[in-house]
Amino acid sequence: MKIALLGYGRMGKEIEKIAISRGHEIVIRKEEATKIDITLADVAIDFSVPSSAFENITNCFKNDVPVVSGTTGWLEKYEEVLKVCETNKGAFIYASNFSLGVNIFFELNKQFAKLMNNIDNYSIAMEETHHTKKLDAPSGTAITLAEDIIAKTDKENWALGKSDTASTIPIVAKRVPDVPGTHSVWYQSEVDSIEIKHTAHNRKGFALGAVVAAEWLLNKTGVFTMKDVLNIS
Repeated sequence: MKIALLGYGRMGKEIEKIAISRGHEIVIRKEEATKIDITLADVAIDFSVPSSAFENITNCFKNDVPVVSGTTGWLEKYEEVLKVCETNKGAFIYASNFSLGVNIFFELNKQFAKLMNNIDNYSIAMEETHHTKKLDAPSGTAITLAEDIIAKTDKENWALGKSDTASTIPIVAKRVPDVPGTHSVWYQSEVDSIEIKHTAHNRKGFALGAVVAAEWLLNKTGVFTMKDVLNIS
């Protein structure tokens, strides 16, 4: 499989290592898809920056190249991207986190929220910690966790930092050098606390998940998620 890496920072380089180890070829290493011949690739993996993501993804669709994207911070254009994908009969997977372990964590979080919604007197809080070079806060992963909790409970929204209302989930975002990513969700009452937590030890898990997703997406048409890749019903 010939892969275009759109975004060649630390994640791009980690994806390159994993892809080569699995027998694939990296044919493009660029930040901007519009400045290269994207048709050289069988699939594109986009870990660029928010300002480039929309053009990267839609340019791939227009050139019949499927896209796996892990870039966060651009989702105000998500519905527009889906329309371009459908118009061009493209193939697309977006995930706020491609780690296989994190995607299992997402499902655990949903079940946790569903169970706790039937019990009174527990407050919900979240915390995420990442490296100091991460541009967005809270992380896309934290937002996904919060939105999944909102879908399963009577919570209405989330807020970065402290929450002023019981219907809002507070998310604390910390930036610490050399931390790949840690996410915690806890429910607390006067008598006890219950917490679930995912800790990434390095970036290999994110890179592996992105490559596995690209392998799965090849020769497909439509919009998919990591639940499809992992066959989670």
